[in-house]
Amino acid sequence: MTDPLTPSALDPASRPTVRLRPKAEARAIRHGFPWIYADELVTDRRTQGLAPGTIARLEDSERRAMGTVTVNGNSKIIARMLDRDPEAVIDRAWIAARLTRALALRARLYPEPFYRLVHAEADGLPGVVIDRFGDVAVIQPNAAWAEALLPEIAAALAEVTGVTAIVKNGQGRSRTLEGLPEETLLLQGAVEGPVPVRMNGATYMADVLGGQKTGLFFDQRPNHAFAALLAKDARVLDVFAHVGGFALAALAGGAASALAVDGSVPALALAEKGAEAGGMADRFATRQGDAFEVMDALAAEGEVFDLVVCDPPAFAPAKPALEAGLRAYERVAMKAAALVAPGGYLCLCSCSHAADLASFRNASARGIGRGGRRSQILYTGSAGPDHPVLPQLAESGYLKTVFFRLDG
Repeated sequence: MTDPLTPSALDPASRPTVRLRPKAEARAIRHGFPWIYADELVTDRRTQGLAPGTIARLEDSERRAMGTVTVNGNSKIIARMLDRDPEAVIDRAWIAARLTRALALRARLYPEPFYRLVHAEADGLPGVVIDRFGDVAVIQPNAAWAEALLPEIAAALAEVTGVTAIVKNGQGRSRTLEGLPEETLLLQGAVEGPVPVRMNGATYMADVLGGQKTGLFFDQRPNHAFAALLAKDARVLDVFAHVGGFALAALAGGAASALAVDGSVPALALAEKGAEAGGMADRFATRQGDAFEVMDALAAEGEVFDLVVCDPPAFAPAKPALEAGLRAYERVAMKAAALVAPGGYLCLCSCSHAADLASFRNASARGIGRGGRRSQILYTGSAGPDHPVLPQLAESGYLKTVFFRLDG
């Protein structure tokens, strides 16, 4: 097995070559699509012997160079484009250049260093997610090459940004699909408890070592802000609240009260700490339990809210789960609609790659109709600009948030 970290693998003159099959979509790859699937690549014994994460030269079926890729025979995405230059050297300097470009965008967008710094393929670092929390950064190396070169990524990250603590979050479905183990490690520095993060006038507590994903979801920031516009003097219900995302933003926007619902006791405890830090604890409450059961219970209690938000986990993370996922989104919409006061607002979200906006919006509208309500769409949101979209890769634009106004 070839070691992806040896000089021969990183040296353009001696790295291995992999080749597309004659019927592979070479044109799409030349036009920017960053993935090569297992059935598109010639997988002879030599290619099968490459260690996961090996850096290689990609050629088309006529032996014309296409770029520098990373190869993982354990994944359905057998190769990912690293650089269109087949002579590119993938070392710390190359990583630092990508990080510098990513940082320049975020520094222009946000006055404080709280954002997604690297959004994988869209920032030219395939399979790599980096969220920044001030002096703390969390890396998700969701591709084998990033796992192999993690020390170089961490060193370049500290050099470019000046962060003093770096966490590896090796959890989640993406790593499983790459054949990588799950683990969370502190790579550098120290982290003393949850990190306070200011967004939209609220304070959120990010558990970067033990929380979900990297500890906080930066992607909903602009949608939190729109919810806050609707929240003045309102009673707000935030279902699947995690650490209080929409609820705390709504309180910062002048909501009369907010109830956060989630299945995780630790997440709700962090939401309560956030409310305390923002001086909003007297208007904030939590309710732990299954979201569907809690919504049924609230309806049975006769509760109604001026603004209801449902931001569930991905019900359709892949195409095989799409049909069941859309039914789940429809069910969420139906149950949530019953809790919206006449003339009130309902915000429904999906982070499912497989469900496009039209499918999700239609499922949501069906659910609202099944709940006996009529609606109008006020606003459709996506992830913030620190989550840029690679035009050739629909999966990089996963988040969909739709705000409805419901009649009586």
